[in-house]
Amino acid sequence: MKFRSTLAGLGLLLLVGNAHAETIRVAIGTQDPTINTATGGLIIRELKLLEKYLPRDGKYKDVQWDIQWKSFTSGPPLTNEQVAGKLDIGSMADFPAVLNYAAHLKAGKKTLFITALSGSTTGSGNGIVVPAGSSVHSLADLKGKQISVPFGSTAHNLLLRAITAQGWDPEKDVNLVSQAPDVGGSALQANKIDAHADFVPFAELFPYRGFARKIYDGAQAKNPTFHGTLVDAEYAAKYPEVIVAYLRASIEADQLVAAEPEKFSELIEKITGVEAEVNYLFHGPLGIQTRDQTWKPEYRAATKTAADTLKLLKRTDTDLDIDAFIDDRFIRAAYKQAGLDYDARLKDYGKAPLKAKNAKTGETIADPLQVAQVWVAGEPQVRHYASPRNALEAARAAEAAGRKVRVVYAHDRNTGIKLFANQAWFARDAKGNLSAFLLKEDAEAWTKAKGGAVLDYAAASAGAATAAVASAK
Repeated sequence: MKFRSTLAGLGLLLLVGNAHAETIRVAIGTQDPTINTATGGLIIRELKLLEKYLPRDGKYKDVQWDIQWKSFTSGPPLTNEQVAGKLDIGSMADFPAVLNYAAHLKAGKKTLFITALSGSTTGSGNGIVVPAGSSVHSLADLKGKQISVPFGSTAHNLLLRAITAQGWDPEKDVNLVSQAPDVGGSALQANKIDAHADFVPFAELFPYRGFARKIYDGAQAKNPTFHGTLVDAEYAAKYPEVIVAYLRASIEADQLVAAEPEKFSELIEKITGVEAEVNYLFHGPLGIQTRDQTWKPEYRAATKTAADTLKLLKRTDTDLDIDAFIDDRFIRAAYKQAGLDYDARLKDYGKAPLKAKNAKTGETIADPLQVAQVWVAGEPQVRHYASPRNALEAARAAEAAGRKVRVVYAHDRNTGIKLFANQAWFARDAKGNLSAFLLKEDAEAWTKAKGGAVLDYAAASAGAATAAVASAK
């Protein structure tokens, strides 16, 4: 049998016998609001993709499948249920995954980290935000301040390392408190905290909703971050075909999102309440994070870094064997069954590509650092432009024509990080060209070196509109 021959290469023991009417549970823990896990959970569930790939022959001929789904707000509560034997598969970020591993070992059990789902090899996705009206503009301004973060999360890992990089003592120079994303959001709105650190998508979601402003992106720490999927090791040994089937479903979910990012951004909003504009920011072309199921060396290193941090925090007193924790056999088998080249994807660091023409000129867009995009209400697809100036001109024109602009995107000129344009700072040169930046200090450095002026979104948009009128005369 072809399927068995594939798994034989994994060195896995297949239990072959007479088929019988057995019921096999597939209990999957997701984090629906954490949109990085969508291709490992929400989309598989909503489109019933797992049912499409579950084995139906051999020892599984007469099996009844008991598929169970449960969503969590973060990794730690998911881990609690997995350790208790209530879940077989679960998705979470690197740091809570290591906590998961440690918790299982403490309980005399074991989990395997079987695939990445989505992440950033440069660290973008985690971030720190402040109340919208705060006078704080950089991490350096937070010394002595109160910062909340979901303890045990990948954002907690980022925050501790960012604080240490400032030369501060996290126990003395800042006041850290644990708050889940929803609590942190409410605290920001009420100005009860000075800053909040969080994981995908909250460092972008809160600014999008208008009550916060991002002052630090994980890419500044250059510490890779990602979300992935774990499986109970005993379950994987007993039902390896089921794990490969789950990963086949995840691969298809990834392909669907790549083909129609706007459509699936809308689906995720429908299920989670996380606005489609935020979903597209992360997982549309050139998005903040890259959907990637291969075990990049950076993701392996991030998992080891998380283990080191766990020991530093005295959450464990043993050295964790991360090489034994990460297991790529299943995802390699799934890729092979899907007719895909795992090793080629492993070497590919490209973001979700943008193959588009400038909506203004019809010319192919060449410079990703200058790409800007406009999503107009009522239009099923995002418009792409070769420059922020083009995009701002188009947005103003759409509004003048009575159209609602859902969102305008730009890219940080230095790092390529995708931004909400209304949250960005712009450097305008003598010719009226605009470059976008996440941080005001970066825009100021750009203009100091090249000349020009620093503008906020309103001023940049007004200037683009004036330039458009002038060029039309």
